[in-house]
Amino acid sequence: MTNNKYVNEWVAEMAELTQPDKIVWITGSDEQTDALRAEACATGELEKLNEEKLPNCYLHRTAVNDVARVEGRTFICTKEKHDAGPTNNWMGLEEAKEKLTPLYKGAMKGRTMYVIPYSMGVVGSDFSKIGIELTDSIYVVLNMLIMTRAGQYVLDALGDNPDFIKGLHAKADIDEEKRYICHFPEYNYIASVNSGYGGNVLLGKKCFALRIASYLGRKEGWMAEHMLILGVEYPDGETKYVAAAFPSACGKTNLAMLIPPEFLAKKGYKVWCVGDDIAWIRVGKDGRLYAVNPENGFFGVAPGTNEKSNPNALHTTMRDTIFTNVVHNLDDNTVWWEGLDNNPPVNAIDWRGNKWDYKTYDKTRKLETSGAHPNSRFTALAQNCPCISSEFNSTTGVPLSAIIFGGRRAKTAPLVYQSKNWQHGTFVGSIMASETTAAAAGALGVVRRDPMAMLPFCGYNMGEYFAHWLSMGLKAENAPKIFHVNWFRTNAEGEFIWPGFGDNLRVLLWILARCEGKVDAVECEIGYLPKPEDIDTEGLDISMDVMKELLSVDKASWIEDLDSIKAFYAKIGDTMPKELLDELATLEANLKA
Repeated sequence: MTNNKYVNEWVAEMAELTQPDKIVWITGSDEQTDALRAEACATGELEKLNEEKLPNCYLHRTAVNDVARVEGRTFICTKEKHDAGPTNNWMGLEEAKEKLTPLYKGAMKGRTMYVIPYSMGVVGSDFSKIGIELTDSIYVVLNMLIMTRAGQYVLDALGDNPDFIKGLHAKADIDEEKRYICHFPEYNYIASVNSGYGGNVLLGKKCFALRIASYLGRKEGWMAEHMLILGVEYPDGETKYVAAAFPSACGKTNLAMLIPPEFLAKKGYKVWCVGDDIAWIRVGKDGRLYAVNPENGFFGVAPGTNEKSNPNALHTTMRDTIFTNVVHNLDDNTVWWEGLDNNPPVNAIDWRGNKWDYKTYDKTRKLETSGAHPNSRFTALAQNCPCISSEFNSTTGVPLSAIIFGGRRAKTAPLVYQSKNWQHGTFVGSIMASETTAAAAGALGVVRRDPMAMLPFCGYNMGEYFAHWLSMGLKAENAPKIFHVNWFRTNAEGEFIWPGFGDNLRVLLWILARCEGKVDAVECEIGYLPKPEDIDTEGLDISMDVMKELLSVDKASWIEDLDSIKAFYAKIGDTMPKELLDELATLEANLKA
């Protein structure tokens, strides 16, 4: 497969540790992939679905104790604790070696070790980075063939280069008490053991593309961000691009695959998805920031995905997809999940592999009674998405006009506001937060800080991450403008007052108009607000008074929020950049003036 001595020596060393019965190198060929699918179906690891209704689609179930990312078992392993920072779980190098080595020893006996050479980003582009994952799971292999660009041509591109990210995954016993997902950024190494769930074992995804890549980006002068990338095509054919970061449950995938409202679609507006989850961003020769999506597929949450909420995502899953922990409809050998439609299957198997009666479903006991696990997933090829951008495989990336941060706030954040400059925009991203939903109408939930939506994914000290953001603004002479949005503002009854979904394009168009200086704004305590009449509400049943409410600054809520921001900054400690502390002081002075 390769003459690269660094690859061969490492594979041999890991094989000696894990002791597989045989080693198979993944070539990416159709013949090998088909054979692996057939083997997985023969062992029950996968189930082939209806070829007519869901061509080349398969169902997989994980162990019941292994259904989601495990943040409590995820570690950044560095020489010094300071380098991991106060927001990450840290483990020292010696402790990690002592814990992990016995778990890997002989873990692949009786199994096959698969060697997956893969590229994050288009092979050979300036943005791309190569990884090699060793695993004893065919499920991982088949997912990585969807999620990344994988196979022999990646090894050919690597050549004799020692610069690749090592990843070792062993299912071992799927023991949750011995489950570890460890990152060694100083050594370009990821170790995952005792899990079979995608978020913990598809090592190209969050592990490499965010935790390791964020560390590399700081070292090499670029950014790895938890951001979607989309393009807005205007009626004249010109396309403008934005990147956006949202914490979970804030509509990130829906925005990435947005369908314009009818009146804008008729005028010729279109939205193109470049990526739904991760953006790697570099400074271009013209001083602008350029972004690529380093992934090749979507690892999406199934429940709630339907023809109304996200038809583009749903249609993407109709072929070449692996479904994990959803309902198996035995009548026609297809799949179902809560929120897909109002026709749950009568003859069905649930995500645990048990016979399921939809009539027992109880919303208050969702986990115990749902047919599909609330975190059930689909792994689908991006090229099958109806709105995939023609720039998806760009080797140079797309130029960003705007960066957008967002959160779920009932009162605090207006529908949209613009930061005053890059430094202030970095501050806006650093104080990003969402509220947990509350049962009582209008009641505020618990505020959870998630700066740049990177809190679980930053591979090094968060204060130094903020400093890196500030430095990137100095490098990019024509940096994008930075905005914040909140689709979740509520009225006195606790009802959402902005329609959201496709109508969010109306806000994106104001943002892009601001980037080009085509529309005015009103300066306020927190930045620049739109004039209510400058957001197009044609065809919406929404009054000017409601628009004014959506675009108002609730000073009391902001003042109340200051203590939470100060507490979070205090947690970051002495690496917190002075520039952001100054921005916080300015915000407080503005609000209390």
